[in-house]
Amino acid sequence: MTADPLQQRNQELVMLNSVAQTLNAIADLDTMLQAVLDQTAAYFQLETGWIWLLAEDDIATHYLAAARNLPIGLVQAPEKLEGWCYCLSSFREGNLAEAANINVVQCSRLHGLDASDSDLAFHTSVPLIAQSKKIGMFNLSSRTRSTLSENELQLLHTIGDMLSLAVERARLFSQQKEQGELAERNRVARELHDTVAQGLTAVSLQLESAAVVLEDTASQATPFVEKALELTRQNLDEIRNSVLELRAVPLADKTLAEALAELAAPDAQFSVVGAHKPINTRLAMGLYRIAQEALYNARQHAQADTITVQLRHQPDTITLSIADDGRGFDLAQPMPDRFGLVGMTERAKLLSGQLDIATAKNMGTTIQVTIPLEQA
Repeated sequence: MTADPLQQRNQELVMLNSVAQTLNAIADLDTMLQAVLDQTAAYFQLETGWIWLLAEDDIATHYLAAARNLPIGLVQAPEKLEGWCYCLSSFREGNLAEAANINVVQCSRLHGLDASDSDLAFHTSVPLIAQSKKIGMFNLSSRTRSTLSENELQLLHTIGDMLSLAVERARLFSQQKEQGELAERNRVARELHDTVAQGLTAVSLQLESAAVVLEDTASQATPFVEKALELTRQNLDEIRNSVLELRAVPLADKTLAEALAELAAPDAQFSVVGAHKPINTRLAMGLYRIAQEALYNARQHAQADTITVQLRHQPDTITLSIADDGRGFDLAQPMPDRFGLVGMTERAKLLSGQLDIATAKNMGTTIQVTIPLEQA
């Protein structure tokens, strides 16, 4: 950093303008937080950082919203990022002086990591507050720097204030978008029910009546009518299933983690990292349906003793894994009932993700879908 006051002031103004442009240009909360974190860390020459946000409706819960160059020990063990730390606890309890650590501090989450991971000497925590409402914490860390100047501290807190207001704005936008999407899904569901479903029901009734009449006259048309009736019933079932999916019933008033926990009970083990991080309805429903199909296959066909469901929600990806120790199968061999696997693969692609299947005869099956969140 330059020592010339005028030059330093100009650099600060350029930085604030850059952050303001980012906040105005990006509507998606996760993308916005990551961009501002990267900009700020680069400006202050602090290589590592992360942002915590408190849940909108419950400040007793929080989630990791963005991260940059986390120590490898935390990347490999994301469960260490769960729970409360010294800074977050102080912030929630209202002790802002203790929460705003601008000092040489040993982060409590680094305890127990290898020496190469735990030598982040400099640690700054900036409380995020918008109109007296607690939003979260902005943390930056470094192995090389030892302090920030008074002007740098003021700049960092100004960035924190700007970010806090932007988070509130992005959350409001997201709520309005989710409400609009839900209203549209319900509208389409009503249209399907009131038009296609009712039409197919009428066709089915007519075919049933025709089948009775043709049976009395032993007509050669009877098999064709019966086949048409069978196809009509199948399509009616599909429409009804589509209506149920559009209405997102399984996720009504539940988070994805809560819905998956119910789906896994009572015979499957469920674990989650990042349970409190928000997820849009479209992505949540897609992952729920994949888990539903995978669990059905495991329960009906695998003859497994153990089934596990894992959800890992990290700043850049969300991963869902369903594994069993059952009989497995040969992926290279055609199977008449493989439509479920095809459906899961298609759902993953629609979410801009990838579904991987690892299985072999008598070796169990693992189905894992990974969604890059910047694409979802």
